[in-house]
Amino acid sequence: MINKVILIGNLGRDPEVRHLEGGVSVAKFSVATNESYQDKNQQWQTVTEWHDVVVWRGLAERAERQLHKGSLVYIEGKLTHRKWQDKDGKDRYNTEVVANTFRSLDRKESTQQSRGTEFPAESPYSSSTVPETTTATSTDTVTAQTKAETADDLPF
Repeated sequence: MINKVILIGNLGRDPEVRHLEGGVSVAKFSVATNESYQDKNQQWQTVTEWHDVVVWRGLAERAERQLHKGSLVYIEGKLTHRKWQDKDGKDRYNTEVVANTFRSLDRKESTQQSRGTEFPAESPYSSSTVPETTTATSTDTVTAQTKAETADDLPF
């Protein structure tokens, strides 16, 4: 079974961070995604969909530092549904994206010009943790060429 959500959109508000018992942090924020289409009169229409996003622990602390209202962000996570009762005893439901990773897609002018890329480099691996290979087989070469050719096919 697969439950995976990928969003690219803009934050509707600054992350709202709470610190729970035991020092666990949780951040909530909303992300807006847009879809454009032509209606039957050939007029362009834009539909905005709002998504509630939740991040936990270190990711919540990072969201508090790095994300702000209007930021363009890439989110990956899973879709969850919660049920609770309000103060009047009525059942309430909520659908959220519980993110397990995010990346700010905002341009950082000074660092981007020196790097020549428009995405910030936030690799979970440092150069010392990536093993180096001393010999390459023809399969490795083909795989490397294929990855290089498809790198521009990213959805963002």
